[in-house]
Amino acid sequence: MSNGDGDLVHAGWWDWWTSDGGVCKILRPSVIESKEMVFKISKVSTTPIDGQKPGTSGLRKKVKVFIQPHYLQNFVQSTFNALTPEKVRGATLVVSGDGRYFSKDAIQIIIKMSAANGVRRVWVGQNGLLSTPAVSAVIRERVGVDGSKATGAFILTASHNPGGPHEDFGIKYNMENGGPAPEAITDKIFENTKTITEYLIAEDLPNIDISTIGVANFLGPEGQFDVEVFDSAGDYVKLMKSIFDFELIRKLLSSSKFTFCYDALHGVAGAYAHRIFVEELGAQESSLLNCVPKEDFGGGHPDPNLTYAKELVARMGLGKSDSAVDPPEFGAAADGDADRNMILGKRFFVTPSDSVAIIAANAVDAIPYFSSGLKGVARSMPTSAALDVVAKNLNLKFFEVPTGWKFFGNLMDAGLCSICGEESFGTGSDHIREKDGIWAVLAWLSILAFKNKENLNGDKLVTVEDIVRQHWAIYGRHYYTRYDYENVDAGAAKDLMACLVKLQSSLDEINSIVKGARSDVSNVVNADEFEYKDPVDGSVSKHQGIRFLFEDGSRLVFRLSGTGSEGATIRLYIEQYEKDSSKTGRDSQEALAPLVEVALKLSKMLEFTGRSAPTVIT
Repeated sequence: MSNGDGDLVHAGWWDWWTSDGGVCKILRPSVIESKEMVFKISKVSTTPIDGQKPGTSGLRKKVKVFIQPHYLQNFVQSTFNALTPEKVRGATLVVSGDGRYFSKDAIQIIIKMSAANGVRRVWVGQNGLLSTPAVSAVIRERVGVDGSKATGAFILTASHNPGGPHEDFGIKYNMENGGPAPEAITDKIFENTKTITEYLIAEDLPNIDISTIGVANFLGPEGQFDVEVFDSAGDYVKLMKSIFDFELIRKLLSSSKFTFCYDALHGVAGAYAHRIFVEELGAQESSLLNCVPKEDFGGGHPDPNLTYAKELVARMGLGKSDSAVDPPEFGAAADGDADRNMILGKRFFVTPSDSVAIIAANAVDAIPYFSSGLKGVARSMPTSAALDVVAKNLNLKFFEVPTGWKFFGNLMDAGLCSICGEESFGTGSDHIREKDGIWAVLAWLSILAFKNKENLNGDKLVTVEDIVRQHWAIYGRHYYTRYDYENVDAGAAKDLMACLVKLQSSLDEINSIVKGARSDVSNVVNADEFEYKDPVDGSVSKHQGIRFLFEDGSRLVFRLSGTGSEGATIRLYIEQYEKDSSKTGRDSQEALAPLVEVALKLSKMLEFTGRSAPTVIT
């Protein structure tokens, strides 16, 4: 069939799966391909572009940066060049993301570059949507109709950062274990971006219709190249059903006493929320908030915390104004790529540090996947020590790692860790190699279902708040808060951190400042920069955060975050442990006020940044 110009109107054959498991072939006459049916590979000359160093979660910049000529292409080619040949030539790659602005264009570019670099097939989630945890699940679990398995993925996300033409975009590469590329690879990618002279691309390969499920087959100089568009949710939902007792959760959600609310903040979690919570678990459609994925996240900031998840916070009775409507019993929110989560009870906030500790303490009883026991638990260094206390009480292996999920992945691959978490609303387990927001929600629903399984017809259900307060009574409470100072001048932020490092050389000077600020705060007994030696591969990660450890177990931690797209974010973590159960009910900000005062004095925050208050308090 010709279009009159000698070109064949033929994008190859699409495979359509029938209800009985068969496959039928349908010719798709919508995209123009050359009559030889062979795409050509172009070598495009380029020059290095400054600043393409991946952070803890890949490369994140403003969209206006990514759309510069050659910018994305340079980074993608530098990634291909950093991988061993067998991870590229003849390989299967996943290319998808959270659906933010520029994702659809980026997917087409990466497909064409994959074809030119000898990749055998590319898997794309329908509409280009796959949550970051779902990508990890697809790499680890999915098997193509021809027996193929993915060896890696380009994930297009800037996670919890805003999206839109004037906001953020990001890209990161995940390895064959489903986890983020280790530092050895990201360092190699960065080095390649500084010397790149050309990239490969199949410019005449037609754009793929990523809105329609099916397989497009093409022929290149080195043979067959396929692009499969598949159901974004199927593999992930199947995995969740193998981990949790969906029938037990369904009984909880069907109880007239239990009400539920889930806010996707217009991120990619919306592609999973209806399937899991409504179709599988029987929740009401009205329990879903902002569950239509949007390129700009509805103009909001898709970060699941008390500041940005305003609608959910208000519905759960935690807003500034009292609502006449009785709040739901349970609420949760996700970030842009659905790897983070926030857990709320009725008028009650669960800190991420408490959340991972409570999940670990209840996992063996409440979650079938863990019924045979936990291998170990781990947390990031800035996360509160609540998990440490659970590990000690339950005699579990425990690890404290730098911020970055790849450090957990090493422990999991070695069979040393089952459950892990970080204070920045990330929680997960060894079912994949990324943090997993919906997994955390299902874990909490499982705990609630387990605690209430004999009580669904009783007068009162065990609530989120009940579970947290019971946990504090057993393990003590870690009062905890985080202050984020966002988009601080990068030079000023570095100067502040350097000043703190210099100060650490004298405990006497530190304690003089502490007592000058608050005489009721105990002395600092240790001050250092956190350094981590990986027990699996022996690698050493230095300069992972500045710590001040107090005699009574309190901590102050200062870090520069690597997840922003411009400027710098200073994160200040403040923690105080209280074992006395009669003192675990205080307001967190009130309990921590003396330590906050000390932290601001030690760091000279106002002097260095000009900021009299943080951007976000968690």
